[in-house]
Amino acid sequence: MKLLSTLTLLTTTASLASALKFDLFAQGPGSSHRCIRNFAAKDTLVVVTATIGGNKGDGQKVNIHIRDAVGNEYGKPKDVVGETRMAFTSHADAAFDVCFENTAVNYHRGGSQLFRAVELDVDIGADARDWSAIQAAEKLKPVEIELRRIEELVSEVVSEMEYLRTREQKLRDTNESTNERVKWFAFLTISTLLGLGAWQVIYLRSYFRSKHLI
Repeated sequence: MKLLSTLTLLTTTASLASALKFDLFAQGPGSSHRCIRNFAAKDTLVVVTATIGGNKGDGQKVNIHIRDAVGNEYGKPKDVVGETRMAFTSHADAAFDVCFENTAVNYHRGGSQLFRAVELDVDIGADARDWSAIQAAEKLKPVEIELRRIEELVSEVVSEMEYLRTREQKLRDTNESTNERVKWFAFLTISTLLGLGAWQVIYLRSYFRSKHLI
């Protein structure tokens, strides 16, 4: 039970650590976005919960855009106020960005700075699942559901370690291939220089002999 309590505390702390709060200041049309990046393996459930302060009609419009590094789009809600929850399954092993844009309706440069308070919570994998619904559907005890949750978290860690091992192997293979190419290129360069030097010596000797200089 002590081990279970420790694991529960660690997993709960990890979940809470994913929440992020910041102020999103209003800018003119076409202004830059503020993005928060996370990584998700392929076919992983991701739940993005964004709570935007303020009210509609206060001169600001907050748009959200979720996309990954390889070009997949996962949502573009516009004029968001209050809590917005978006769930999607990742299409590739890639980082994804949750981007926020706050546009002032009547933007005046140098005027009073408007902003919206933003609270962002990103749950990935086991943390994104509704464990209360699973517990109710399968009639599991609290200890059983917690053990199952920890089991999935451990499985995700193992999968991530396997993914990192595979990437490390690919990088090592690429590095070895590059080293092999550089080695043969160096051999070719040295051989070419030696051949060119020998040809110059032979040519100069022939030239000087034809001029009766040697």
